This record gives sequence, C-alpha cells and structure tokens, in this order.
Amino acid sequence: MNNKKINIVTLGCSKNVVDSEKLLKQLNAGGFEVFYNSDDFTAGTVIINTCGFINDAKEESVDTILRFVRAQKKGYIDNLYVMGCLSERYAEALRHEIPEVKKYFGVNNLNDILKELGVNVRNDLLTDRTLTGPGHYAYLKISEGCDRTCAFCAIPVIRGKYISRPKEELVKEASRLAENGVKELILIAQDLSYYGLDLYRKQALPELVAELLKISSLEWIRLHYLYPANFPNELIPLIRENPRICRYIDIPIQHITDNMLGLMKRSHNRNETVSILNKLRMEIPGVVIRTTLIAGHPGETEQDFLDLKHFISDFRFERLGVFAYSHEEDTYSYNEYKDDIPSDAKEARVAELMDIQQNISAELNESLIGKIFKVIIDRKEGEFFVGRSEFDSPEVDQEILISAEHLLEPGNFYNILITKSTEFDLYGEPV
Repeated sequence: MNNKKINIVTLGCSKNVVDSEKLLKQLNAGGFEVFYNSDDFTAGTVIINTCGFINDAKEESVDTILRFVRAQKKGYIDNLYVMGCLSERYAEALRHEIPEVKKYFGVNNLNDILKELGVNVRNDLLTDRTLTGPGHYAYLKISEGCDRTCAFCAIPVIRGKYISRPKEELVKEASRLAENGVKELILIAQDLSYYGLDLYRKQALPELVAELLKISSLEWIRLHYLYPANFPNELIPLIRENPRICRYIDIPIQHITDNMLGLMKRSHNRNETVSILNKLRMEIPGVVIRTTLIAGHPGETEQDFLDLKHFISDFRFERLGVFAYSHEEDTYSYNEYKDDIPSDAKEARVAELMDIQQNISAELNESLIGKIFKVIIDRKEGEFFVGRSEFDSPEVDQEILISAEHLLEPGNFYNILITKSTEFDLYGEPV
C-alpha cells in the first residue's frame, strides 16, 4: 500500500465532479498521486464524494461506502473518508451506523479535508482543477446553494443559500480550462437564472456569458438548469446572435398544472411556463429545449397527470427526463404532505410519460436524416466514434454514432451527415 496514493470516488451530479476536480488539483500540488473513480484498492487513502439528493442516489452512496469499508477491513486500504451531500445531510446517523469511516466531511469543506491530509491550501490554485473527463469539455460551477423553496427539494438544506461566484473568478477559471484544451464549457448551478442577485443585486448571467465569449478558443458555451420564473430575457438575443452559445436551453418545469405547480411551491404557474417556453421557441430559431418532470408528487390527481401528458404531447420537447417523486426528509413536501401515491403507480406514470417522449424523439430524429451538423467527438466505443451536436449535453442526452472506419480524433469537431436514426440516437458519417 502507498500512503501517498489517494483514490477519489465521485457519485452524483456534475457539481460534485467539479468539487472533486478542485480537490484533486490541491492534492496533486501537495505531492499525492491521485486516482479518480478507481477500484484500485492499493491506495492508502480513499475519499468518497457522495450524493444525498434522492433515495436511489443515497442508496448508491451508502453501498459504495460499505464496499470500501469491507476493503479496509481486509487491509487493502488504510484510511477512508466520506465527503459531499450525504455526509452533510446525515453526518450523525452515518457516524453511528458506519463508524469505520475515519472522518465525515460535508459540502464546501475543501480546506478541512486538505488539513486532515496534511496539505496546505494553495490559494493560487483555487480557480484551477485537474479534469477527470475527456478534457475537451468541462463544467463551470458558477454558484453554490439555492434560494428557491420548491416543496420537494432538499438542496437548500444540504448546500445552503445561493452564493454567486464573482464574474472575475469565473472568467479566470474558464480561461485556465480553455488554456488546457477545453473547447466546450458547460455552465452549471442549482439555478443559473438567479446568478448575480445576491452579489450584484441583479441577474448577471447575460453579463457573465458575454465575458466568457471573449475567450476565443471556447467553441461552445452550454447553459444548464435555467429556472422558468424570472427568466433572464437578455439571454435570448445573446444566444440568437452568438453561434458559439449552444442553442440548447435546459429549463426544468417539473409539472404543468396550476394545482401541481402550487403544491410543489414553484414560482411559476401554467400560463407563465407556457409563455417562456413559447418565447424561447419563437425568438431563438432552431432552439432545442430540455426539461425535467416529477411524476407522483403528493396531490397529483389523475386529471393533473392527464393534463401533463397532453401538454408533453402537444409541446413536443426535444429532450425530456422524468423522475418518480422521492419523499425526502427536511423538505416542505415531506413535512406537509402524505406520500400517498404508491411507488408502482409513480413508476407507471414515469413510464407513460417516457413512452410519449420516445415517440416524439423518434419522429424528431427521423426528420434530421439528411442534415449536416457540427459534431464534437467524445470517445471511441467498440465499432463507433461517439459524438454530440450542440443540441446534446454529455451523459444526459442522445449521441451521434459514426463508424470507426473514419479515423476521427476525440476532442475534435467534424461536419457529420445524419444517415439513420433511432428513438434516442443518431447515426452519421463525415462530409
């Protein structure tokens, strides 16, 4: 075993990935050899960055901790640490239930973790990261926490109030990423729309994006998680007039009926939701809209669900994901509502919505045959190179498969003619 080797295992969302990448950079600078998401049990120390958002994610986090506890008991590793959302949310319970973990850290505890490992924080590296992905795309986390009060969501409890990062700091971090070969920058936050309100007393996302556009080597800037209420309208002409901003809007609406949006404590009603969605479609030609929905939230009647199905069928989102409602402690829904829809009914509703979306996606994809798209190649997998257009985000959206005969280079852009489609993937060849 090597006490200068550390294995960092990251679970959950892209925000956790960024946190781990910042930790990696500091540990590398501190003289450690760091592995990422590895099953290598020869490392002296393992740090698990956990997710605690919904039940499935919590179970995966606990299962992963227990797997490394077993490895520790067999003498494969010396020290096991746990950080992130699960340990922020359930620290006391975890210390009681899994005492084999040497120490639990919550979120935003980078300095404490480094101190525990005997590493001095390098302030000059706070806007630097060791990328764990392919290297041609990276996430830029522009804020922490959330000030929204959605009934179903535990994020404000876990991550605290919304804290915007200063524009100058973000531009510096983005510039370093670009210098290191990043071509696609994906802006993430719990809510991009809110950016700047705490720091500048105004919505400052359009200003931030305008500054990022000055980094000429960034070919794509992608925006993730824009809240529907108080949408920053200045973004619309910015996207329309700048081809380097992906015509891709990720705007989670969660539901469509006034009854459900009210029960979910969303800040938008049906008319406001439809209005912003139609505005995006009308004012950004060719835009692709991604949304997420929750099925089976307490109070969702058969009529609510029927209305949601009709809306999905009529609006025809290009990208759509559906989650079954998870009854999470410390949320308004948990405290105020009974989780009265059986899990099998929730899953059936999810399946119905995804069946509708599968048909929509199949029809939309078929209409793309014969068109040419600028595509970035992410990787080679078996007999295919796997790429994406500006209309698809890594890991969550569909992909474009190109025969490996064509000898393409991951990380490069190519013009790809679409030759074939399925419900959730496209096939093409270079032109």
